[in-house]
Amino acid sequence: MNLSNLGELSVGYKYHTTLSNRPVIKDVEGAVEIINVLIDQERVGLQEQFVVIYLNRSNTVIGTMNTFSGGVSATVVDLKIIVGTAINLMCSAVIVAHNHPSGNMNPSTQDILLTKKLTSALEMMDITLLDHIIIGPEGRYCCFSELSLI
Repeated sequence: MNLSNLGELSVGYKYHTTLSNRPVIKDVEGAVEIINVLIDQERVGLQEQFVVIYLNRSNTVIGTMNTFSGGVSATVVDLKIIVGTAINLMCSAVIVAHNHPSGNMNPSTQDILLTKKLTSALEMMDITLLDHIIIGPEGRYCCFSELSLI
């Protein structure tokens, strides 16, 4: 058996700026401001998008990812990608968000189930899901933390 053809994993992260120049999320409004930069505003009323913000212990942003994009009423979210990236970044907390093109700010049953599964998966790695935020057209949003769903 020739093992030289197998891939090799390398984990690393290079900051493009110092930590002091990175945004710190202090409240929901700060998170929404970053989410609105990550979500393609030209598609916010057309197509679902799912984004992730990765944070260190002081809630400083260490990475972001516009992870998944779907149709008009749903997108497939792969928890392994979110959790795997969180582990690689050695983050302490995560905020996730997606948009509802319809403008309905109420979390769906699928949104709530996904949030519970993601919370459990992250907790196994001592990573906290701080919030799941739904973004709508016209700047509206809904936070799972404010609804006591996290």
